[in-house]
Amino acid sequence: MSSPFDVAKRSFAKHSLAAAIALFCLPLAAQQSDGGQESSWGLGLGVMSSQKAYTDMDRDTKVIPFISYENEYIEVLGPNLKYKLPGFELNDSNKFNFNLVGEYDFSDNDPDETPILNGMEERKGGFWLGTQAEWQNEFVNVSLEFLTEAAGDSDGSMFNLGFERTWHIGDSYMLAPRVVFSRVDKNYVDYYYGVRADEVNIDRAFYQGEAGLNTEVGVRGIYMIDQKQMIMLDLSVTSLATEIKDSPLVDSSTQSRVMLGYIYRF
Repeated sequence: MSSPFDVAKRSFAKHSLAAAIALFCLPLAAQQSDGGQESSWGLGLGVMSSQKAYTDMDRDTKVIPFISYENEYIEVLGPNLKYKLPGFELNDSNKFNFNLVGEYDFSDNDPDETPILNGMEERKGGFWLGTQAEWQNEFVNVSLEFLTEAAGDSDGSMFNLGFERTWHIGDSYMLAPRVVFSRVDKNYVDYYYGVRADEVNIDRAFYQGEAGLNTEVGVRGIYMIDQKQMIMLDLSVTSLATEIKDSPLVDSSTQSRVMLGYIYRF
């Protein structure tokens, strides 16, 4: 039987709030048997506090309840869905996994809550679909992911390359630092950080976004209370692409996020 830490080593950081919820759920270990992976499900409650780069925008704190379910073929992690494709194993320390993924991005920007956005059309979050490849090895786990916004609001796409190393400290603690590079396309930057001609005012010049590269540095710590309960703390800072920092809507070169979650696995 796999330990919760063994399964936690499969986790990879992503760009969105929906993925942040998934990070709470990923360490929920699904039991293994000779006949395949048995189903597993859990409940959790998390608190996430994030600071976006928009001018004069207050820190946003949310309480997030969620449910997770996993079997041999699918994972449901909050608003995320993963369909597992066949992978292969070179040896015990080199494994390759391939997945089809879907997730909801909660990056809504309400003009009524942020002064710099007053008078602008609301930028909505969206449902993203894509593919994912993971290489698990004994040195650093690597993930590649391509996502495109399927709802048609931003028509954006992004390519994520992530590196994560996991250390176990005794039987109850795990520490996992990571670096994630996210290449966001022109449509994404223009939708969330651009200023259209009819949105220009004295504080907002016209701005048309271009593709850029964001860099996230983060660390996740997990404390296993017992085989069914865990507490997770995740900290991250994202250095924004120059194409985003140049937007008249932005007054910071970074964004930050803190997450604290409790998970119970049935």
